[in-house]
Amino acid sequence: MSSHRDSAAELIERIKRKAPAYLDLLTAETVEEFEAAFCVILEGAVQHLEKNKKNFENLDEEGLSGALAGKLSIPGLTVTQETNSNGHVDLTIDADHCSPARVKLGEAKIYSSPSYHIKGISQLLGRYTTGRETPGLLINYVRKEDIKGITAKLRKEMDDKLPEKQTGPCEDHTLMWSLVTKHKHSSGEVVAIAHIGCNLCL
Repeated sequence: MSSHRDSAAELIERIKRKAPAYLDLLTAETVEEFEAAFCVILEGAVQHLEKNKKNFENLDEEGLSGALAGKLSIPGLTVTQETNSNGHVDLTIDADHCSPARVKLGEAKIYSSPSYHIKGISQLLGRYTTGRETPGLLINYVRKEDIKGITAKLRKEMDDKLPEKQTGPCEDHTLMWSLVTKHKHSSGEVVAIAHIGCNLCL
């Protein structure tokens, strides 16, 4: 019995060394812990797109989301495209073996303007989100120069207009060129969305 326990402890120790974010994801007990672990994985996937922007320059939103989904998919995290949730969601991220279930829905846009981005919020909240999911994602594939300035402009626009029943000013996100908003959902819940900037300017 003790040798079985030893080998299990050995396995956990090995996972800690080789894939700490994966272990954090599996063992997360709160939404906050899950989000922190997921952010590490998301950052790696976004950086993968940025490092390969020349290879991906001919891809449309769906193609870029396919590349992102492939990098996000790890054991314990199932990522699918165009899954039905009152319509076809760009990205559905299921954390396998979690109780309660943890599901993230993501919309992805090649950035053109704040108003186009806000349409993405409307789609995500008004059509796909039930209120039961963990914080949603809105991925901004930015092919224009000055992603820092674009993010600041987007933040100002949303702070001024508080679109889609936004409950207050945008908050900082741990990732660069990214922010968080909270919105009153039709379910009565306050739903958070992480707006993630991905720099694909050549």
